[in-house]
Amino acid sequence: MKLDAYEPEAHYRGGKLLNDLDAVITRIRPSVTFYGTALVRQFESMGIHTINRSSSITQSRDKLFSLQLMLKNGLNIPTTGFANSPIDTNDLIEMVGGAPLIVKLLEGSQGRGVVLAETKKAAESVINAFKSLRANLLVQKFIKEANGKDLRCFVIDGKVIASIERQAAPGESRANIHQGGTPTVVKITPEERALAVKAAKTLNLQVAGVDIIRSQSGPLLLEVNSSPGLEGIETATGKDIAGMIITAVEKKLGWKRELPDFEPVPISS
Repeated sequence: MKLDAYEPEAHYRGGKLLNDLDAVITRIRPSVTFYGTALVRQFESMGIHTINRSSSITQSRDKLFSLQLMLKNGLNIPTTGFANSPIDTNDLIEMVGGAPLIVKLLEGSQGRGVVLAETKKAAESVINAFKSLRANLLVQKFIKEANGKDLRCFVIDGKVIASIERQAAPGESRANIHQGGTPTVVKITPEERALAVKAAKTLNLQVAGVDIIRSQSGPLLLEVNSSPGLEGIETATGKDIAGMIITAVEKKLGWKRELPDFEPVPISS
């Protein structure tokens, strides 16, 4: 990346310039968030449209910050606790109503770094083990009535264009497809749809995967993914969601597809 006030540039291997791009679809693995968002900022400085902005991706990757933003904007989440010191472990457990509870690494993704602690002793062990590794974590109230299910709502340009219900594999508490979860098409309620749309809007994401859990008190927001997977939801719904993302890019750029020329065929009576 060449940082310059007048001629910022992005180079590919071998020095190939990438300055003539119309748009960039930002799909960034959590493990390369720092470099990925730096590259997105570079394209933004070059005036190239990015489908999700670097600031929005950064916010979505910080689970604690994103949940704080959700609460600030009136969105319901499961009761969540955060503490920096192992001394506060007991208070942290009681904060979310005791065991069973969910422990989440802030840097985890695709269900990795998520543990169900069924007893207080197990919760203390997991929390203290993570803390000994200097890992940042959240604890979250366990929603028993969800029965290992959650909803993934795919949002593009402020509309839910597809939604699935994910069922955790037997003996597993995580419903993520990458953890063996099974996707099925589901009809979401107007309240769930509104929650998904508002969550994506809160983080200013053009494309987002919004995870929701159904509880006795109504839908609760779990998290918002700025680089949502396509395989599970495309397979379950049969929709070309990748194509919809391309269409959204074209719409932002003000493009109109040209229809092929054809000769009208007279219809006889």
